[in-house]
Amino acid sequence: MAPKVDGIEEEEISRMESGGVTNSNSNSNSQSNAKQGFCFSPIVVTTAQKVVAEIIGTYFVIFAGCGSVVVNKLYGETVTFPGICVTWGLIVMVMIYTVGHVSGAHFNPAVTITSALFRRFPWKEVPLYIIAQLMGSILASGTLSLMFDVTEKAYFGTLPVGSNGQSLAIEIIISFLLMFVVSGVGTDSRAIGEFGGIAVGMTIMLNVFVAGPISGASMNPARSIGPAIVKHEYRGLWVYVVGPIIGTISGAFAYNLIRFTNKPISELTKNGSFLRNKSNDDSS
Repeated sequence: MAPKVDGIEEEEISRMESGGVTNSNSNSNSQSNAKQGFCFSPIVVTTAQKVVAEIIGTYFVIFAGCGSVVVNKLYGETVTFPGICVTWGLIVMVMIYTVGHVSGAHFNPAVTITSALFRRFPWKEVPLYIIAQLMGSILASGTLSLMFDVTEKAYFGTLPVGSNGQSLAIEIIISFLLMFVVSGVGTDSRAIGEFGGIAVGMTIMLNVFVAGPISGASMNPARSIGPAIVKHEYRGLWVYVVGPIIGTISGAFAYNLIRFTNKPISELTKNGSFLRNKSNDDSS
């Protein structure tokens, strides 16, 4: 038993003099931390910020892009098809520069899944991002439905104009191009990052020009699922889920094959680093 001074053990005095805390204080602090730790954890706060950014970003991408479709169909082709293409490209570019530094500006479940597959994004956040993207799309689609008298002719979702196979093929191709560009400007340290948003926005615009009259140029499951749920129009919806996912995975894989590395191909295929795509493998 340690000797006491005025009823306080010398060990306790020693701990207090050295800047330590008493057992009672430790218990109190641990209980306080337990109450505040989860909600105020930096990880939880940061993840919540990312999710909110994805909801808001996806909302305005769908609101502006699909809104241009609705306005064009309901008000005598005032926006025009080129105007719709430019609108999609501009809104994606604007939102990339607005929240890209917060969440990465995915706005697209296919991009999120592909990023996680190639070790550019944590798998644990994938469900949260997909839920956020779908929520943003549904909210935007609901807003447009409340604002406009959306007839069947003015439907702002995506439907195959020809066969499902034709639309599937073109969705794979344009999604390939989109992810190929994203991989080049967004994940390669040699790229000029400041122009990444412009490159991605221009790619969206070009893809809508080419594929818009055929498939609607979705490239994004959330872009098609949101309007489908709100307007209860599910024809060919699987095309806009399967096509973009296959296309984005293929596009990322293709870029990783041509990405510069100082390792021989035999070593890349042996340890799988062409999939992992670590930044330290890419430095020249």
